[in-house]
Amino acid sequence: MSSGGLSDTRLTRLHAALAAHVAVGDMPGLVALVSRGESVVVEAIGAQSFGGLPMKRDTIFRIASMTKPVIAAATLLLVEECRLRLDDPVDAFLPELSDRKVLKSLESEVDDTVPARRAISARDLLTFTLGMGAVMVWPPRYPIQKAAAELGLAPGPNQLDIDADEFMRRLGTLPLMYQPGERWLYHTGSDVLGVLIARVSGQPLETFLQERLFAPLGMRDTGFQVPAAKLDRLAGAYMLEPAKKTLTFFDDASNSRWSRPPPFAAGGSGLVSTVDDFHAFYRMLLNKGRHGRERILARPTVELMTSDQLTASQKQGAELFFGHGASWGMGGAVVTRRTDVFATPGRFGWDGGYGTSAHLDPAERMIGILMTQRMMDSPVPPRVFRDFWTSAYQAIDD
Repeated sequence: MSSGGLSDTRLTRLHAALAAHVAVGDMPGLVALVSRGESVVVEAIGAQSFGGLPMKRDTIFRIASMTKPVIAAATLLLVEECRLRLDDPVDAFLPELSDRKVLKSLESEVDDTVPARRAISARDLLTFTLGMGAVMVWPPRYPIQKAAAELGLAPGPNQLDIDADEFMRRLGTLPLMYQPGERWLYHTGSDVLGVLIARVSGQPLETFLQERLFAPLGMRDTGFQVPAAKLDRLAGAYMLEPAKKTLTFFDDASNSRWSRPPPFAAGGSGLVSTVDDFHAFYRMLLNKGRHGRERILARPTVELMTSDQLTASQKQGAELFFGHGASWGMGGAVVTRRTDVFATPGRFGWDGGYGTSAHLDPAERMIGILMTQRMMDSPVPPRVFRDFWTSAYQAIDD
């Protein structure tokens, strides 16, 4: 038997594969969702924390970098309204990024610079080619890495303790690593987009997201803070303590950072959500911008967001993220050639460093969402991600 083109028999493998990770203590629990057509399958396995309440379908998770496609979609709402233009400078809204200086090379001291050849645009922010972002070298060895860390701006697992204006002020004191449009660099563009959305709209970022995306899509449990009445549904977040090879709290739900308003609503990593909330957002994208009878985004806008936006030269140095079979759209990765069971060309989405993964696949009419709260130990996705995606795709029955 099959439902929605998914084999009921083969879906039992999905449960078994995921339950095995919980059984050996890789994480206290998880929630997974796979949809194809009108069929939706959800697995809630284990507990919200070790020794805690059972995991449920509506458990709330910190989705980290899965925030990025939400922020991209919100930015494109403003582009559709001509309040932003993809290739216009953003200086009028982000004066901290005007008149940029650019390092002569990544190895240069922070004062060894040349003028930027052009201003930073919204397109640069959406495609992560603004010239600033994470340098995937540990420990930090380049002067610009050390300077960013000293300012508290080095991308990492912790949320910022400064407000948006201070974030932009500090960012504006640093030179760019590359010329605008020259090279893809991870993360920073989304945090800047969050500030841009707030300044263009004249609203706090969360208010704009609530009014324009979350409320229309029925995403009742998505935001930058978990209200007190919902804290019993927030999963505990864990990280590996390398010395002891044991899991320890990164964020205890009983005293969570997400129980309080954040100083900075981080467009790159700050949201919490549930599998059903995020499924509503991705189903809207899979439906080319429609949610029921309502249109959230135009079809051409969604096609722009979910298509490859990078040249080969822009992707230099990003092999750790893309390998040789993917690229970047706006807010998420795009598969460009088949390299695995689940690597359908055109598949779009991204993972979250706190242990989440979500992608949509237009060719297969399919969405997958996996939420754990075991922090990723490296940029290489953990085995539970690979097992989830392999199990979901092997269940396709047409």
